[in-house]
Amino acid sequence: MKKLLSKSVLAGACSAAVAGLLAACAVGPNFKAPPAPHDAGFAPPGRMPAATAATDTAGGQAQRFVDGMDIPGQWWTLFQSAELNALIDRALANSPTLQAAQAALRQANELAAAQRGSYYPSVSGTVESQRQKGSGAALGIPGFPSSYYYNLQTASVNVSYTLDVFGGTRRQVEALQAQAEYQRFALEASYLTLTANIVTGAINEASLRAQIAATEEIAGSQTRQLEISQRRFAAGATSRADVLQQQATLQSTLATLPGLRIQLAQQRNQLAAYLGSLPSEDAGAQFTLDSIKLPQDVPVSLPSKFVEQRPDVREYSALLHQATAQIGVATANMLPQITLTGSYGQDAATWSNLFSAGSNVYSLIGSLTQPIFKGGQLLHQRRAAVAAAQEAAANYQATVITAFENVSDTLYALQGDADALAAQTIAEDTASHSLLLVQAQYKSGGASIVQVLSAEQAQQNAAVALVKARAQRFADTAALFQALGGGWWNRSDVLADNSTSAGQQSAH
Repeated sequence: MKKLLSKSVLAGACSAAVAGLLAACAVGPNFKAPPAPHDAGFAPPGRMPAATAATDTAGGQAQRFVDGMDIPGQWWTLFQSAELNALIDRALANSPTLQAAQAALRQANELAAAQRGSYYPSVSGTVESQRQKGSGAALGIPGFPSSYYYNLQTASVNVSYTLDVFGGTRRQVEALQAQAEYQRFALEASYLTLTANIVTGAINEASLRAQIAATEEIAGSQTRQLEISQRRFAAGATSRADVLQQQATLQSTLATLPGLRIQLAQQRNQLAAYLGSLPSEDAGAQFTLDSIKLPQDVPVSLPSKFVEQRPDVREYSALLHQATAQIGVATANMLPQITLTGSYGQDAATWSNLFSAGSNVYSLIGSLTQPIFKGGQLLHQRRAAVAAAQEAAANYQATVITAFENVSDTLYALQGDADALAAQTIAEDTASHSLLLVQAQYKSGGASIVQVLSAEQAQQNAAVALVKARAQRFADTAALFQALGGGWWNRSDVLADNSTSAGQQSAH
């Protein structure tokens, strides 16, 4: 009972010391998240219209820019493609990149939880049994046997605690918590990059399929034109050179198909990699531009909230927090360290007497260590910590500027994409009608083969350019959602099983 009472008193005293010290001040600057830039915006006043142009063609709807519109956590569902949704669900479940980021977050959380254990005393128990042979001569006692044997049984509890007088331990915990915050937003960034890459990959696949289809259609038209040229040559109405020129044009068109098919195969392999699959494990769904719908209402986040939405901005904010806390750690290392150590136990010659009256022993030790001379190491370490914080602040500022630039670039791109689609629609329609007219004239002898070949080339270029212009609107719309942060604040699935609370700390 005496032993238990003494341990209770010691533990109570340590707990009281902990509570008092946690209320003390910590050296070093206190971190405050940088405010959003004043008067920030994505374009000069009056430069950003409320909507894009509209075109009477597939995928040519006007897009409206909605200020302050929230972004859904599953933003890709706005493209209204069940195949795309299924592909992303599969990727989120199997992507090794995402799994690695989740493991990094778990590691950071556990390291922060482990460091929080420094707030409390370190308690260890020891049970020891000794048998020794000694020499009486070493004791200098006349008549003492020349040698003797003895047994010693020991059971003790040791308590050690370093008082966090200047907050060095708290700053270390703060730095590790900031590192965990960085890993959290690195995970969000990985999630956003993965989903955006899949959406862009699906759009690119759809574009390549449309380009291949357009090229094959053009090749079919050129084949029919070649047959006309051959019949005219047989009838003596044209020269052999005209036939050869038409044949060369057809072969030139057919020569573009292998490159497009290679790009399509490589895009399929890339999508499989996003899913955590090998190239032999096909992704399944095949995408066309008609299977994906263009979102007509697109968000434009308020600049005051934007910096809180971008995962990369939050990452650099966490790095700045960590660097600020390290200044406190470096400062505390220059100041006195106070350590309290206590032990209580029992010593006896036999196990049966270990807990008998009079066998108890204890010790209480207090120590204060003040660095006096370390060759300037501590001073320069603190200066290095200050410089690291200044570097982190500059990197944070650069990241914020880049984030605003990304959104602005994408908004301008969406306007340009709509205008380009309108122009390409007219160009393709004009080229198609021109080709039909020239072909009819050639058939009746009113146009030369050079005019036919020129019209065919113009129509081919216009058809492929129209496909690319249509796909670009989809790709830049996805890029806008990515640039605005992707709506991570409206979901929590990515953080599942990745947090460690203070109440779950292990006793070890």
